Amino acid sequence: MSNLLSIAKSGLAAAHAGIATTGHNIANQATPGYSRQLVIQASLGGQNIGGGYIGNGTNVETVRRIYNDFLGAQVVSAQSSKSQLDTYYMQINKVNNMLADPSVGLSPVIADFFKGIQDLVANPGIAPSRQAMLSGAEALVARFQSLDGQLTGMRNGVNSEIAGAVTNINAYAKQIGQLNDAISKAQNGSGQPPNDLLDQRDLLIGELAKQSKVTLVQQDGNYNVFIGNGQPLVVGLSTYELTAVPSSTDPGRMQVGYIANGKTVILPESSLTGGNLGGLFEYRSKTLDPIQNSLGRIALGLASTFNEQHRLGQDQNGKFGGDFFNMATPQISSSKENTGNAKIDATINSVDKLTTSDYRLSYDGSNYTVTRLSDNVAISASNMDFPATPIEMDGISFSMDTSVGAGTMAAGDEFIIKPTINGASGLSVLIKDIKQIAAGTPIRTNAPIANTGTGAISAGTINAGFDAVTAAALPVDLIYDAAANTFSGFPAGMDVTVNVGGTKTVYPAALPPAETTVPYTAGAIVSFGGAEIKISGTPADGDTFSISANTNGDGDNRNMLLLGELQTKNVLQGGTASYNSAYSQLVSQVGNKTRELETNSLAEGALLKQMQTAQQSESGVNLDEEATNLLRYQQAYQASGKVMQAVSDMFDVLISLGR
Repeated sequence: MSNLLSIAKSGLAAAHAGIATTGHNIANQATPGYSRQLVIQASLGGQNIGGGYIGNGTNVETVRRIYNDFLGAQVVSAQSSKSQLDTYYMQINKVNNMLADPSVGLSPVIADFFKGIQDLVANPGIAPSRQAMLSGAEALVARFQSLDGQLTGMRNGVNSEIAGAVTNINAYAKQIGQLNDAISKAQNGSGQPPNDLLDQRDLLIGELAKQSKVTLVQQDGNYNVFIGNGQPLVVGLSTYELTAVPSSTDPGRMQVGYIANGKTVILPESSLTGGNLGGLFEYRSKTLDPIQNSLGRIALGLASTFNEQHRLGQDQNGKFGGDFFNMATPQISSSKENTGNAKIDATINSVDKLTTSDYRLSYDGSNYTVTRLSDNVAISASNMDFPATPIEMDGISFSMDTSVGAGTMAAGDEFIIKPTINGASGLSVLIKDIKQIAAGTPIRTNAPIANTGTGAISAGTINAGFDAVTAAALPVDLIYDAAANTFSGFPAGMDVTVNVGGTKTVYPAALPPAETTVPYTAGAIVSFGGAEIKISGTPADGDTFSISANTNGDGDNRNMLLLGELQTKNVLQGGTASYNSAYSQLVSQVGNKTRELETNSLAEGALLKQMQTAQQSESGVNLDEEATNLLRYQQAYQASGKVMQAVSDMFDVLISLGR
């Protein structure tokens, strides 16, 4: 009879465990990270009574967590990739919205600026037109600075988010270490897996993967978590910390350091892939840096080309035009870990050769190396007699002060050079007096009415070679010799260049008393000492054409016409882009990248959903299934109760027989 009671009791206990586990599943159906649990029963075996083995009931061996490690790892990996793409897309979408907005972009203010120039062309001597042109320039500068300021604000936002991600990673790592401890104690105490604690730990791994890609290694029931290039974050019960620290070469750039033995080791950005952190680093290095550098390059290109032409003009005071815009100089940062005291300088020699990259100048004790950081192309400066001779790369001249008493670089020293980062923020209008706008040209030309031919001379321009020597040699009277078909009368000691359809021929200056003579070709550009003129038509023998100094440029618009032509000229990026097209290319690149990330994010989201569905199909709680299990265990409980009732009735019969 006691055996029958034990069998019934074991059945009641098993059914009770089943009902409790089913109820637990139902209660946690919506709990994040919960895996359904299943009661595992085993027979207690049988007892030989001579005529066969009679069973002894059942035993609850364990409550198993239905969890697939492979599917779990797949979900974690997909979650890490999805978080990286989402973060990148969210960040770049802000830039895309800013650049593409017609009300805040560059295109409208560039158009307004050149509209002011065209108005000044029509009214070169009128003060309101000159003031309007200056106001347009100030508005253009303000827009450059505004766009750059917003990009700088986004850069500061990235720094804050990197610090926040590091804080979250440290918090998750600490909790995982605590759960490792709790799980170890629970398993050592009962020998049974603490399913709910295991779910909590796996959930934290998933949350950690949203911040950065992690690698898991299971050891004795514990999770060892590694990050980056294999730096341990959690090992058993021990946890390690990350920290957000400013870059040693750029205090405004936040990096991630790994704290080991009381020291902080900077982790390469390329090693911290996946998750929110990976998205932030990729966005900053592949989008934000090039965009801000591109904007700076446009600003530098506009300032340089506009200044170059403006310097060839003449203002209302009769003076040569000066620089119209201020050009920012390259930003140079030395590493705080440098032990030498060298002074590095960088100057921009050619804006049309500039890239959107930053550069590193380093010294290993034997060799100096300049590295373009966008593609890691390096030039050994030592092979070019550096530092005695500056090194030229991408339109930039890198140099080091080698004067007596100047500092030197020590082994391991490095400098970061950013040629264009401050191009937009450092742009400003230098001219404040409207009379200093160089709308005119320093030379004038004239064809006397006494000429008998049909020859005509252009208004005349100058190039960068025009100087005080040429100005002192004016006026010049060019005389046509019909028999020889030549012009003479050029200033003594000056070579003459004739450009016919792009083919240039240089005629060396003749030695006095001889005069330099140049063959006449109608429409050819003739230049000497920086002065350029064009004679066309058919001059008669003895016809003269004069080139003289412009003593009054008040109503002259010739240089302003040339400045206005810069709007559509391809003067940037090696002569392949104008101001507007360079900006349009930037907007297009950002827009295309934004669309690419949006598409990839949606695709990765679909993949993640598939992975989660596959996992939930195995580990998730199905309420219909649990309802069925509940009825089954309820019936088993009732049946076991009936067995106990039957045993009780049998005892009653035996007792009554004994009376």
